[in-house]
Amino acid sequence: MSVVIDVRNLCKAFGGIVAVDDVSFTVEEGEIFGILGPRGAGKTTIVECLEGLRDRDDGRIEVLGHDPRSERSGITRQLDARLRNGRASDRAWVAEALPLYSSFYRDPADWRRLMDALGRGTGPGGRPADDGPDGRPDEQLEAALAAAGNPQVAVFDELTTGLDRWDREATWDLIETVRAGGVTILLVTEHWEEAERLCDRIALMDKGRLTLTDTPARLLERVRSGQRIQFGPSAPFDHGLLARLPGITGVNRQGDHVVVTGDDDALGEVTALLADLRVTPEDLRVDQAALDAFLALISKRAAS
Repeated sequence: MSVVIDVRNLCKAFGGIVAVDDVSFTVEEGEIFGILGPRGAGKTTIVECLEGLRDRDDGRIEVLGHDPRSERSGITRQLDARLRNGRASDRAWVAEALPLYSSFYRDPADWRRLMDALGRGTGPGGRPADDGPDGRPDEQLEAALAAAGNPQVAVFDELTTGLDRWDREATWDLIETVRAGGVTILLVTEHWEEAERLCDRIALMDKGRLTLTDTPARLLERVRSGQRIQFGPSAPFDHGLLARLPGITGVNRQGDHVVVTGDDDALGEVTALLADLRVTPEDLRVDQAALDAFLALISKRAAS
C-alpha cells in the first residue's frame, strides 16, 4: 500500500510550551489511523499542521505527496478535515446540504448513499441538520459532509466528544461507511473504545510525544491484565515507596486520593506496603487500567 500521510520529526511550540515534540508516523492508503491521548496531548496541533492551518517549527509533512503549508492548493480538493466542535450551519437542511456540498466538487460522491447512511428521510422540506427525527446531532452530518466531495483523505478530530453512547455508535457507523467508499481516515480521539472499534492502527500520544504505534489488539495485549487502584490514605505517607514496588507503572494524586496503576499483582503489593506503614486504604476501588495503563506505558517508554 502507498503512504498517504508522512510525518517526520514534527515539532511545534507555543512560547515556552512544547505542544508537539519530535512526532513521526505514516498513514497508509485505505486505513483508519488513530491518534489516541488525553486532552492537551498535542493531537489537534498535529491536525492543524497537517491541514496547513499552522506553521511547524521543525520536521517534514507530506499529505498526498504535497507539503500542506507551502503547497496547500495541491491537497485542498483531496482532503477534508472536521475539527473539534465543527458544526454545519443551523439553517442547513439534510436533504439540501448534501447535494449542495457535493456540487462544490468536480467528482463528488453519491450524496444519496450518504443520505441512506445517515438514516434520515428526504421527504418534503427535509429535516434540520441539527435536529433529526431521532435527535441525532450535527456530528453525523459532519461525517457525511466529509465524504461528499469524494476526498482521498478525511480527518476527524474528536468528532464524537460529548455525545451519548447511541449517537457515538451511529456516528461510528457513518465513519465506517466513509472508509468503505475508499477514503483514508485520520481519527483523533480521547476514547479507547472508539479507537479500538474503528482503527486499523493506533498511535498513543501524551505530553506532545507520540512513542508507540500498533494495532488495537497488540496494544491491548500489553495492558489487558493491568489494574487501576484508587484509595484515600488514612494518614500521610511517602508515595515514592509505591512507585518503587515491582509491577507498578504509575502513581498519581487525584485530590485526596492516590491512584496506582500496575500489573495483576499490584493490589497485593500495594495493600501489603500500606499494612506495613499502618496506613488504611479508605474508599478502595480496583478496576482495569484502560487508558491510564496506556499512558503509563507511554511514560515508561519515554523514560527508557
